[in-house]
Amino acid sequence: MTDTKKPVGQPDKRRAIVAGALTLFARDGYTRAGLDAIAAEAGVSNRTIYNHFTDKTELFQTVIQESTQRVADTMVDIIDRHLGKIVDLEADLVDFGLVWIGVLTSDLAPHFALIRQINAEMEHIPPAALTLWQETGPDRTRRELAERLRRIAEHGDLAIDDPARAAGHLMLLISADNLTDRAALHDEDAVRAMVAAGVHTFLYGYKH
Repeated sequence: MTDTKKPVGQPDKRRAIVAGALTLFARDGYTRAGLDAIAAEAGVSNRTIYNHFTDKTELFQTVIQESTQRVADTMVDIIDRHLGKIVDLEADLVDFGLVWIGVLTSDLAPHFALIRQINAEMEHIPPAALTLWQETGPDRTRRELAERLRRIAEHGDLAIDDPARAAGHLMLLISADNLTDRAALHDEDAVRAMVAAGVHTFLYGYKH
């Protein structure tokens, strides 16, 4: 019987390829990032990439799936930790928003650079990759946040008819897009002021 088990080190090479591809796709975008450059970034040969992935499209979809899964898991954990038990609704929502925004400057930052590239060249991105990203990331986190807001509303702290819409409003109101520039992400006072204003506006619309 032929032994088809991969040689030792193959999983590490695959991880290196995916990590290198994330770096290049986040920096150069899907269209401009070439497999030669990705191979150099990952410290492997082109042939090694083809041992793991059929082509750049499959590699890109893998990067999107794994990166989005990691970020979504983090966001869901933040929702659970900060909105699982409400003591002071406004303060708890502000704390939630600060941690939520903090993810943008964490070790997950390359994912958000990748998303900016995707938005910039949407028409060139494989449709399957876009669907995968949407379902694995934004759709999942919105559902989780909507469910948490629904539970808060059940206790009488919020008046919400459509939890999904309310979740969308909260995410928009505490979005980094409300900052004057991305450099402000590193200004704690600016971030806190932005999140606090967003939460205040959210509660103005949804609090009993």
